[in-house]
Amino acid sequence: MSVIYVLLAISITVAVAFFAAFVLSVKSGQYDDTYTPSVRMLFEDEVVKDEKKSTLNNQKSNKNTTTNQ
Repeated sequence: MSVIYVLLAISITVAVAFFAAFVLSVKSGQYDDTYTPSVRMLFEDEVVKDEKKSTLNNQKSNKNTTTNQ
């Protein structure tokens, strides 16, 4: 039964050590993405329609068609 307590203590110690190593690597920037921002400009952006602009464009085109007639 005492072996279980020893193994439990060892496993908790190892888990805490791995967690501390993970936290330190995150804080030091180990997992920062430095590649994606440099190639982001090479990909096309998605077209996002702005509702206000499309409404204004529709109103302008309606005025132009009524003025031309």
